[in-house]
Amino acid sequence: MLIQRITDDMKAAMRAKDAAALSAIRMLRAAIKDKEIELKTAELAQDDIFAVISRLIKQRKDSANQYTEAGRAELAEKELAEIAVLEVYLPEQMSDEDIAALVTAAVAEAGATSMKDMGAVMAIVRPKSQGAADMGKVSAAIKSALQS
Repeated sequence: MLIQRITDDMKAAMRAKDAAALSAIRMLRAAIKDKEIELKTAELAQDDIFAVISRLIKQRKDSANQYTEAGRAELAEKELAEIAVLEVYLPEQMSDEDIAALVTAAVAEAGATSMKDMGAVMAIVRPKSQGAADMGKVSAAIKSALQS
């Protein structure tokens, strides 16, 4: 399972003395453990782990952008390196065309006609795209589909 793969990769990073990867994986394991404690569960479902990873990647991207704007290229590179380590654990990301097709099908399935129906469309799309698509892109695609 994904948790076992993360643990194995952490051990491999320790053996290889890869400090950057080890740091990113330890941070991921800590975030997963925090979520398990928050949800009061022994082990997170795979979708929950994908959500944690996606959240961490989003945080790293925001940090990298802020570091770049502040002229701190070395810190931005560190954040981007952590993103590369974390992205390995996500499923293959959906293309914009795949997202648009999924949204179009969900709009038709929900019978959505206005922005009031966005929640219903999102409820259909979220389980199919969790971890495989940036939910910001999905939300934007739903908005554009409902406004046209």
